[in-house]
Amino acid sequence: MEQKKVAFYTLGCKLNFSETSTIARGFTEEGFNRVDFKDKADIYVINTCSVTENADKRFKSIVKQAQKNNPEAFVAAIGCYAQLKPEELADVNGVDLVLGATEKFKITDYLNDLSKNDFGEVHSCEIEDADFYVGSYSIGDRTRAFLKVQDGCDYKCTYCTIPLARGISRSDTMTNVLKNAAEISEQGIKEIVLTGVNIGDYGKGEFGNKKHEHTFLDLVTELDKVKGIERLRISSIEPNLLKNETIDLVSKSRAFVPHFHVPLQSGSNAILKKMKRRYMKELYVDRVSKIKEVMPHACIGVDVIVGFPGETDELFLETYNFLSELDISYLHVFTYSERDNTEAAEMEGVVYKNVRAKRSKMLRGLSAKKRRAFYENQLNSERTVLFEGENKEGYIHGFTENYVKVKTPWNPELVNTLHKVDLTEIDEDGLVRFNFV
Repeated sequence: MEQKKVAFYTLGCKLNFSETSTIARGFTEEGFNRVDFKDKADIYVINTCSVTENADKRFKSIVKQAQKNNPEAFVAAIGCYAQLKPEELADVNGVDLVLGATEKFKITDYLNDLSKNDFGEVHSCEIEDADFYVGSYSIGDRTRAFLKVQDGCDYKCTYCTIPLARGISRSDTMTNVLKNAAEISEQGIKEIVLTGVNIGDYGKGEFGNKKHEHTFLDLVTELDKVKGIERLRISSIEPNLLKNETIDLVSKSRAFVPHFHVPLQSGSNAILKKMKRRYMKELYVDRVSKIKEVMPHACIGVDVIVGFPGETDELFLETYNFLSELDISYLHVFTYSERDNTEAAEMEGVVYKNVRAKRSKMLRGLSAKKRRAFYENQLNSERTVLFEGENKEGYIHGFTENYVKVKTPWNPELVNTLHKVDLTEIDEDGLVRFNFV
């Protein structure tokens, strides 16, 4: 019997990538052959995201792409958007199956004869039932692996649908995280990025109960001891959960790199209160200062949302000026978009979309300046680069431990290897050139 082919497309965050990879391994174990999404497959699985409007719109074009590759193929939608709006996805022409937050990990159980359905079939739990943990990690796609350590969120930020899409905060067991990390290192992967919805909350729900069995500090302390892992990177951690002890551990660590991604969302306390964030901007300044005090060369990335309801020109400028003065390295800028069933969608003071776009452009410009200044600050220093696996227009790229992106003429022997380099100059693309040490 001919082996059935399956292809995957992932929208959204690192957490989605780790889950897609785990689900794909499940297909392989069931005898399926994994192919690229642009190839002809019998099944196309799309792992969706619901953080922004764009992810919603992109879903339809990805379904069209799958149908173009093979009009007879079976198309399944999983992920956050599939949990939040299953009927909406099921109505998209060409979609055969929609699975919610808990069902996606058992996707092969829902595949019968793979014949096309007249209507998309939905299997989606109530989100209250998403109370068990499924561990996952990505492997084979990159020179780094994304290791999921936590899922769900108990925070009630007024703009966010993630708790509705992923349920309550719950964690993998310490034993399983360490086992997965060891498995990844055995594959020869040099870098692991820790991922989750709210990873600083690690330990909650570790054994199905609400209390913390371990803390995030316990987790990073143990991971730092796992043999064979050259680099560990913390993906994104809330400022109120990033403790001094964790920062100190990273500064002295064997494997954790000096790179933090800390969501801010707004530099105005008035807006932070409306967002129901769990800190004020003064705490954020304190976290940045602490990181820079013990690791002056650390890279600090920031998430920020523009155009939140009630964000006047004055309040936006407060955010702009706050970020401008802060010793950070780059921004991820999100333009606020209304999401159903969130408090913010009902708030007054809606910001016109053209104003949101203008503010977003201003912050992206600031981000480019910040990144350039950070890179300039790193010139004439010695760093270690991990080279990636792709030939991009005759160049190979890589990242230093503190997330400076470098390039050099393509050499396949450099792929997935670590090298000490001297950072020498910034080129016209804003990337750093170097000399091998």
